Amino acid sequence: MSGPQPSAGDASVATLRGVGPQLAEKLAAHGLRTLQDLWLHLPLRYEDRTTLTPIRQLLPGMPAQVEGRVEAVERGFRYRPMLRVAIGDDSQSTLVLRFFHFRAAQAASFRVGKRVRCFGEPRPGQHGLEIVHPSYRLLDDDTDAALSASLDPVYPAVEGLGAATLARLIDAALQRLPPNDALELLPAAMREEFDLPEWREALLVLHRPPPDADIAALREGRHPAQRRLALEELLAHQLSLRRQRLALKRNGAQPLRPRGRLAAMLEKSLPFRLTGAQRRVLDTIRADLAQAQPMLRLVQGDVGSGKTVVAALAALAAVECGAQVALMAPTELLAEQHLNAFRAWLEPLRIEVVWLAGKVKGRARSDALARIAGGAAVVVGTHALVQDGVAFRNLALVIVDEQHRFGVHQRLALRDKGQEGSKVPHQLVMTATPIPRTLAMTAYADLDVSAIDELPPGRTPIQTVAINTQRRDEVVARIRAACAEGRQAYWVNTLIEQSEESDRPGAGARIEAQAAQTTFEQLSRQLPELRVGLIHGRMKPAEKQSTMTAFKRGEIHLLVATTVIEVGVDVPNASMMLIENAERLGLAQLHQLRGRVGRGATASSCVLMYQTPLSQLARERLAVMRETTDGFRIAEKDLELRGPGELLGTRQTGLATFRIADLVRDAPLLPSVQALADRIMTDSPALADALIARWVGSAARFASA
Repeated sequence: MSGPQPSAGDASVATLRGVGPQLAEKLAAHGLRTLQDLWLHLPLRYEDRTTLTPIRQLLPGMPAQVEGRVEAVERGFRYRPMLRVAIGDDSQSTLVLRFFHFRAAQAASFRVGKRVRCFGEPRPGQHGLEIVHPSYRLLDDDTDAALSASLDPVYPAVEGLGAATLARLIDAALQRLPPNDALELLPAAMREEFDLPEWREALLVLHRPPPDADIAALREGRHPAQRRLALEELLAHQLSLRRQRLALKRNGAQPLRPRGRLAAMLEKSLPFRLTGAQRRVLDTIRADLAQAQPMLRLVQGDVGSGKTVVAALAALAAVECGAQVALMAPTELLAEQHLNAFRAWLEPLRIEVVWLAGKVKGRARSDALARIAGGAAVVVGTHALVQDGVAFRNLALVIVDEQHRFGVHQRLALRDKGQEGSKVPHQLVMTATPIPRTLAMTAYADLDVSAIDELPPGRTPIQTVAINTQRRDEVVARIRAACAEGRQAYWVNTLIEQSEESDRPGAGARIEAQAAQTTFEQLSRQLPELRVGLIHGRMKPAEKQSTMTAFKRGEIHLLVATTVIEVGVDVPNASMMLIENAERLGLAQLHQLRGRVGRGATASSCVLMYQTPLSQLARERLAVMRETTDGFRIAEKDLELRGPGELLGTRQTGLATFRIADLVRDAPLLPSVQALADRIMTDSPALADALIARWVGSAARFASA
């Protein structure tokens, strides 16, 4: 296999006629810098202006083009300005064109008898079918206006640029498409194997579909032209991640081969036995750590599956070999949970555990930095671990929890803290957000993936119900009864109201905190016999920790909180979770919050309180939460409903931002993509280079994070 290096697409958009510095800047702000970027700026949908449809044959919800003469014009101001234009055609039927935004000259141009051609989506109105804000042309009687020869593309909007201008620029870029020989990367044999059209042909079909194109296939993303580009893009991302993995593996790492004395001592002291899944994953990690190449392993496990103790046992492999371990978590609350667990388990074994976070200041910080530089065995902290001035003596294992919450550069920076010459630390990445298989095969192709897919014995299933907010008093009564029996409860407040202020930096957190404060005051009045606590993201770390400690000790019956308690909070006596405005949250976040209960032997419940009317998406989310507590099933549904970009977070630079591919729609292509990647990596490095350059570009360098 071999692949030519494309170059025509690298030309700047500024080489197109009419594109000056200002327009080039607008395009660049949307990632449109080269001709190839314009080639790959594909239509969102298509409008069929190749035929005219008689008004009598129009169907509600089916976009169509019609032509007729103006029969009546009416301007009204009942609630707001409105223009209604009735047109009729030879089918003896009438269609109303309705405009809410119009100019006086525009209204005056619709004279009775004037010929109009318009396009839009008919819908039922007061007097038959109508089209709101159609696109239209006024025609002279002697004008023979030709119909379009192909379906008209509708492109994703570019701010500050009209749709017609954008279409003109894309058309100009397409005219600069070189012959297919200069564009094609996939060998003919490979295209035949998967029945794929040529790259140039696929592009032109998607930008200029012929009148007989399969509109349904284009709309659903299953047209051969879309399949061709999606497969190539997925292949390029797969190759990019594999390249990064190979590059990192070539660095080498310190082999960690302890006798296992410390791990045996810790296991003996634990008040529980490891599950079979925990042991299986731990054995895999130990085998990785013993190698002279760096471990790159992602451990995923549902909430409460016991990832932290697995991380602690893995850390002991490094400690017993005289090396250091760093554990980084995204929030101080979660990091402190890990700190408390590690200290409880490791300090009895005389292992030093150092704490470093943003709130550690002055002499305490200087002392922590000195102990880290001096070789402290285990360091737990937040992103403060990657700041300047933090130096490790012999960092051999990096553990990152909830890694998708970190920026790429932060993960790279922590790894680099342990780089010595060509050696880098082993990396163990953990997440309590189960990752759908399709996502693991793409965005995490540079990592080995393990799953702790078994919950510890004794856990009781969580009963989940969804109720309207109008039944709030019933919920308060249930909480009163549960707490009277000696149990504890959470009341989670999401952001209740959006406002213009919430677009400002930090404003969302402030409004969320205010909403939680209001709920705290209401519940304190309604439940005077209970001790009600409050925790939110704008409290000082010491206040948050004090409140959480009191809750864990049972000194607080009901904890009112924002989603700050989403991960890492472990209070076995808390058996009831209420989530207010649950319709506002995604499935993964709802599942994480629900996982704060059901951690003890008492039967637990989760109440999802929602406001009506519910969107279809919200209905589906709440239905899934009621049907299952299986985090992996929930993750698959979350991917289907929200897409990979939201699921991974926008900071997963270059990994989830596909231009063409859709991980849900194109999941069936992934096995073929992986097989092709195997062949190309072995047989054709030049082809891999060309594919990565076309689809991934500079984003590839982040993939080893």
